[in-house]
Amino acid sequence: MSALLQDKYQLKSLHEEIDLFDRKLAHLLRYEEFACDADRDAAAKRMNAKRELLARAARQMVNDGIEYNASELPRSFRVAQEAGTDGLAAVAVAEEPAKPRKAARARVHPSPYAGTSLDFQKGLQEYKRKKSKA
Repeated sequence: MSALLQDKYQLKSLHEEIDLFDRKLAHLLRYEEFACDADRDAAAKRMNAKRELLARAARQMVNDGIEYNASELPRSFRVAQEAGTDGLAAVAVAEEPAKPRKAARARVHPSPYAGTSLDFQKGLQEYKRKKSKA
């Protein structure tokens, strides 16, 4: 098998993949529900390990002299570059434990369809009233 050609396009796709893992990690820590904190930590650790492999490969390609545009960097690298670190500070911020969330039922978001023909809330309330009477 031949080795993959390392060029600026592969580096760009690596940066996109790292950015995707950053977003997945942030979603996991903020919105995913787990049975316990140990499960959440284990899932975050696995995802962070995969992300770190990609980040290490990207940093190696940059050290080898492959050119890239600063606008194509993952957001975590941009923040780290402005701070003068090597990309690990942004990940450490993302790994902070999330605030305990209330149950999903407690959150009420206003409907963007309120008052339009697409508003289902009124029909749902009528249906619930009919079911409770029966």
